[in-house]
Amino acid sequence: MKVYRGKSVCGGIAIGKIYVYQKGGQSVTRYPVEDPEAEVSRFREALSRTEEQLSHFYEKAAHQVGEADAAIFSGYQMILHDREYLESIESRIRSRSVNAEYAVAAISDNYVAMFSSLEDEYMQTKAADMRDVSERLLEALSDSPGRKGRLEEPVIVVAQDLAPSETIQMDREKVLSFVTLGGSPTSHTAILARSMGIPALVGLASHVTEGGEKWEGLKALHGRMAVVDGNTGALIVEPEEEVILHMRQLQEKEREERAFLLSMKGKKSVTLDGRHVPVCANVGNRGGLGLTLENDAEGIGLFRSEYLYLEKDSYPTEEEQFEIYKMLLEKMGDRRVVIRTLDVGADKQADYFALVKEENPAMGLRGIRVSLTWPEVFKVQLRALFRAGAFGRLAIMYPMITSVKEVRRIRSLAEEVKEELRKEGIPYGNAEQGIMIETPAAALTSDLLAKEVDFFSIGTNDLSQYGMAIDRQNPQLEDFYDPYHPAILRMIARTIQNAHRAGIWCGICGELGADLELTELFLAMGVDELSVSPVSVLPLRSRIRQISLKEHREEVLRKWLQE
Repeated sequence: MKVYRGKSVCGGIAIGKIYVYQKGGQSVTRYPVEDPEAEVSRFREALSRTEEQLSHFYEKAAHQVGEADAAIFSGYQMILHDREYLESIESRIRSRSVNAEYAVAAISDNYVAMFSSLEDEYMQTKAADMRDVSERLLEALSDSPGRKGRLEEPVIVVAQDLAPSETIQMDREKVLSFVTLGGSPTSHTAILARSMGIPALVGLASHVTEGGEKWEGLKALHGRMAVVDGNTGALIVEPEEEVILHMRQLQEKEREERAFLLSMKGKKSVTLDGRHVPVCANVGNRGGLGLTLENDAEGIGLFRSEYLYLEKDSYPTEEEQFEIYKMLLEKMGDRRVVIRTLDVGADKQADYFALVKEENPAMGLRGIRVSLTWPEVFKVQLRALFRAGAFGRLAIMYPMITSVKEVRRIRSLAEEVKEELRKEGIPYGNAEQGIMIETPAAALTSDLLAKEVDFFSIGTNDLSQYGMAIDRQNPQLEDFYDPYHPAILRMIARTIQNAHRAGIWCGICGELGADLELTELFLAMGVDELSVSPVSVLPLRSRIRQISLKEHREEVLRKWLQE
């Protein structure tokens, strides 16, 4: 028995044989061409076939994991529409009279090297995207059938690394688990595995932590019996019988727990002492709506409207946005839908915005700053939102707020939009308007901001990042990142308190909202709503229904806030 360790990106237990996935790869040879223009035409035909293939991948991913995570392939399509990239390839073909395969490989390698050399982890992910797109183009040029990932039986897929296109081509019913030697928890393949709900490990170390034997390489693992423990990050190769028995018992326990969680459907998120704290869902796009309804969320606490922009290569129109917002509201009925306005910048880039490259994009032109910099774009979104508000219970939320001045500018633009709609005779709803509290500046002036808005929603992801001066995606800082830091928890408590003093409600929509260790504390603070990923709704509802704070609320607050 040998035990290898990696980083878990999705919990759960998988038991089965290992299937070592070998990348096909494309061998590229340079040769001269007599007619460069004919070669450019051949490249363009391959480009068209690749676009069709990526559209197929997008549709399949949207069906399996929702449109938010399928947006990975929209990002791929944006690469194929990148004028500089395409012109560089065609220029290489023409200027050197070389074959298209060589030009694609050479130009793509240049981009990969450039992205890989950058310290920003998001840009390094772009290198992996570029590599995968290049492989797709090379396959189209060679007229090869591509890597179908056909599996004959349910297996644990082990690979050096997996690209999203490779992952999505595999038969989901035949994949028990994904395990990769490379990759990171924030990679696109890791995101897909989480969305699929498949136990998955990444960054598997090339050493044995138990058994005393050297790493034998991937090929030696093929066909062996194994267990993936997504809860501890272990790949156990050729486990002993008692280990398999124990793991099967854990699997059965997980099945029982899932059955119990399903029994939470139709019930209210009410504490033992009678307090109702709605559990809502964070939704990336229309694809997440099905999961929201399936998991019986009590509303949508965060709809990330930026995906409407990231999925396109030009600004979405008012009508396009209106139809999507209206559909969301109608599907949710009398349940509140909180739609966050455009939040691009930093790690979310839409090329047509032509945002200037910044040294520190996390603190640059992003969130509401983009909207206030391009008010004509912002007003198009506001028109679509207010119009949709006539069809349901809408709340509009503005991101990355730091001052009362910003809020007043926003409210002024919102009033302009409503006045325009009134004059045009277009019906609109009187939506609630609130802000995300995700900067220390907003948290520390929440008493002033609360007088300007209808609600707060605390974005704990960025609040933690800015509050602790730590990039959450930097693996070198994992040991320094403390989500339970009293500074962060005190800012959350202060924000909730100031909201209530002003008579407005306050929710939490960041990742900490799904942390069951903190649920009791957030309820002790008086949070009015928790919004989490759809798959976390039922576990959180179950936890809320186990809590009573009647006698020890102050004790809970003192313990966590260290006061």
